[in-house]
Amino acid sequence: MCAQIGKRREGVGGFNILMPVSTLVCFHAHPDDEAIATGGTMAAASARGHRVVLVLATRGELGEKIPGVVPEGWELGRWREGETWASAEVLGCHRLVFLGYRDSGMAGTPTTRHPEAFCQMDVEVAARRLAAVLRSENADVLTTYDPHGVYGHPDHIAVHEVGKRAAELARTPRLFWATADRDFFVERAAVDEALAERVGGEGIEDVTDISFGLPRDEITHRIDVRDFAAAKRAAMRAHASQIGPDSFFLALDDEAFAQAFGWEWFVLAGGRRNGPFATDLFS
Repeated sequence: MCAQIGKRREGVGGFNILMPVSTLVCFHAHPDDEAIATGGTMAAASARGHRVVLVLATRGELGEKIPGVVPEGWELGRWREGETWASAEVLGCHRLVFLGYRDSGMAGTPTTRHPEAFCQMDVEVAARRLAAVLRSENADVLTTYDPHGVYGHPDHIAVHEVGKRAAELARTPRLFWATADRDFFVERAAVDEALAERVGGEGIEDVTDISFGLPRDEITHRIDVRDFAAAKRAAMRAHASQIGPDSFFLALDDEAFAQAFGWEWFVLAGGRRNGPFATDLFS
């Protein structure tokens, strides 16, 4: 399923044209992943005139519902699809595509063994589906996740594998892995008890033991999205069935949110950093 979002700009002589500089395709596993992991980058790219395309592998139908949000009788995946449209609009996306795969659920649960679960899909077949989108968009940049899916979710790992192969098939020039700067969160958590509780996770007594994301020296790009923190948080708010008003993301005041989530990190596939972070996915 796909559709165009947004409006064309009126050009010289009254012609309706789109004037993107480049095309960014962000490939994510579930609704709300886009807002959390790459929301600021997408909003910034759109504001700079780039074409932004969001691709979702699944509709997230196995997510945990926040009580009182999804009306009685609504299937969660269908509801989350609507939330994603709202998020995409906030972030300035020009096109939204659902690849139509089944949500696998969390690692270690029986749902991951379902034969139609995204994490069970043939990588080559799924990659062809994504590559068709990349070709149709003549994509310049594709973002996926790092090799362990940022935090180990089976669908996120599948996004990494499928995205890598799709970029090869479509000959997309630049492939990036969305990740998190593990050292950044360790440093901040050392002075922020609420953040330490959020990133530490169950059973972790020492925040330095966190395993999500990657060490700083493995990351090539850091994007400053503090100017787009409001859009990023509004996109999170659109996913009300998953991110409630009392969640860690939304309970922070504006300044604290921008300081904690005003940067987004990426690894250029096959690249290495020998100096400061690069700050632009397109150059």
